[in-house]
Amino acid sequence: MTDILSDPRREATGAFLVAALYHFVSFPRFESLREPLFALCEENGVKGTLLLAHEGINGTIAGTNAAIGAVLSFLRAQPEFAGLEHKESRASKMPFVRMKVKLKKEIVTMGVEDIDPTRVVGTYVAPKDWNALISDPDTIVIDTRNDYETAIGVFKGAVDPKTKTFREFPEWVRENTGLHNKPKIAMYCTGGIRCEKATAFMKQQGFDEVYHLKGGILKYLEEVPAEESLWEGACFVFDERVSVEHGLKEGNHRLCHACRSPITAEEVTSPFYEAGVSCSHCYHDRSEEDRERYRERQRQIALARKRGQQHIG
Repeated sequence: MTDILSDPRREATGAFLVAALYHFVSFPRFESLREPLFALCEENGVKGTLLLAHEGINGTIAGTNAAIGAVLSFLRAQPEFAGLEHKESRASKMPFVRMKVKLKKEIVTMGVEDIDPTRVVGTYVAPKDWNALISDPDTIVIDTRNDYETAIGVFKGAVDPKTKTFREFPEWVRENTGLHNKPKIAMYCTGGIRCEKATAFMKQQGFDEVYHLKGGILKYLEEVPAEESLWEGACFVFDERVSVEHGLKEGNHRLCHACRSPITAEEVTSPFYEAGVSCSHCYHDRSEEDRERYRERQRQIALARKRGQQHIG
């Protein structure tokens, strides 16, 4: 892992460093970390979201190299997070509006009580070895993300469960008995965290050879050259960049702030698109009353910008 504080190439590719991180560990004192962690992030101008729970930490934050370095150093100074890993990308502008540190029941919500990735998990596969695994005819490739994420990019030949939330994934597995037709299951997600629980669940359900992409799509797009890639499309990210592509370059998608769906440049030309109000994905699911409410929100955002303020809401 490159030292973010000493690599000048990182600073040259975008004003802000974005760090995605998670770590599963028994962490009974998680509540006590919230205030000092939030205070440190605020002091350093770091924004994003971090989730703390009995099972560990998860989140994405952005700031200067030095600021992100300070937060990561603080976290790794906690005995539970000494082995914390993170993934880096760049953003041309701050991709988050505010800083949030939340206390949660789970750091990624699956809703299955007895799943513990620190005890049972699938076999990690490095990005450089991923193509060979998913090209094997004895492998079923499963995307564990939700439908709005898979809509803009997937691995070639992957099965898309078309889930709305990760909570739906266990039931989808139970209903799809055909998943037992091949000996190998290969799973992937954005940064790796959902696959920690998804592969643990698959092992619990009796699947023997279960694999997952180490570091997720983000690590694959960072390390695997575009000319060798089996990735098709862009990768949805949970910040204002909306998507990233090979080399973790910022993508060209926008976000519909009415339904949170990623939209392409072509979809912006749709008669159903109105910035902050509607898009072709949600127009028919919203009432005119809803759209007028969204328009008022957009007016407030415009007024805040005119005053040189940040609208939060």
